[in-house]
Amino acid sequence: YDPDLHPFEVAREYTRAMNAVKMERIFARPFICGLDGHRDSVQCITKHSTQLSLLLSGSCDGEIKIWNVAQRVCQGTIPAHNGFVRGICVIPDGEAFYSVGNDKLIKRWTMNNYETPAMTIVGKHVFTSIDHHYKNPQYATSGETVSLWDEQRAQPLQTFKWGADSHVRVKFNPIETTVLASCAADRSIILYDTRQSVPLRKITLRMNSSTLAWNPLEAFVFTTANEDYNLYSFDIRYLQRPFNIHKDHVAAVTDVDYSPTGKEFVSGSYDKTIRIFPSDKGHSRDIYHTKRMQHITCVQWTSDNKYVISGSDEMCLRLWKAKASEKLGVTRNREAETLEYNEALKEKFSHFPKIKRIARQRHVPKHVYHAKREHKTIQDSQKRHEANARANSKPGSVPFVSERSKLVLEEEE
Repeated sequence: YDPDLHPFEVAREYTRAMNAVKMERIFARPFICGLDGHRDSVQCITKHSTQLSLLLSGSCDGEIKIWNVAQRVCQGTIPAHNGFVRGICVIPDGEAFYSVGNDKLIKRWTMNNYETPAMTIVGKHVFTSIDHHYKNPQYATSGETVSLWDEQRAQPLQTFKWGADSHVRVKFNPIETTVLASCAADRSIILYDTRQSVPLRKITLRMNSSTLAWNPLEAFVFTTANEDYNLYSFDIRYLQRPFNIHKDHVAAVTDVDYSPTGKEFVSGSYDKTIRIFPSDKGHSRDIYHTKRMQHITCVQWTSDNKYVISGSDEMCLRLWKAKASEKLGVTRNREAETLEYNEALKEKFSHFPKIKRIARQRHVPKHVYHAKREHKTIQDSQKRHEANARANSKPGSVPFVSERSKLVLEEEE
């Protein structure tokens, strides 16, 4: 607008932006429903590869449940394993799925008839996770070794091992489908190529990583969930240091999953909260929690980019909106135009202090608030100690090392 003809237009738009960001916080109600039925802690969840409404979850008592999320009902319960269900994966066409557990068994189940397994393979060791290839009839398991299997064979095609006594998680790359990565118990992350007989590269971190997730739109980027309360994003072309550190959790991060757009990811932690991070930012944009939710064991982002699903220790699955204030259901044209206009206003005035403060404000549980203050005090003390040592030492004897450079202890090829 011409400021001479409309001298108050900016002031009006600022007021509208302020009202829009206030209304966004008022209507932020992310929790949708809880799915009850498990009799023990939820250990793993996975979404169906072809049907948006189907979800599979495995618990510590060996049961697998198939959920219809749209109708919020359990379609079936399978007594699959003796002991923990460690992993579930659905084949690309959605007709069957695999499960592994503490009983050293790999079982194949069909979606039409899951009364009895279609195939059972007895392994030599306990399997800790399973992931299916995105195109070929192959799947990978982790345990004492990382093994590549063919759907038609009872023996692994390849077995990879590089120093670690066990591996906790293995994941295929969704774009470069011959590449997979595993998190090992010796604090390392190992990359493999199924076309080669030996692992490719290995990096050792300061603390253990519980799992990792590949970015679905950038083949060379993965994010790992670490026990030092942070998440780290790596570029496989340069593994000497992470290109981003994602902070905010106050306890070990247990799971991470990317959105289908690759722009955000969700993480669950032992601090009983779920956080949603922009993939290029160091801090979360939102935090989800309830009074009854305990330690988060697994999280998934649905394929339509609208919902987040979490599983926790108190035997419950929870469904959340990916955008806390988003309206569900049909939106009329005028309403959609108003929402788009409000989003544009919030982005235009996002750098203004009052609007920035309102948009950033989140209520956090008391234990998270106090733990965060305590961690900040510890970090400030460590930085002050290092600065004093540098100031009172010979120049150059105490070099400055960035936080990202301290993470990776060793890289091997």
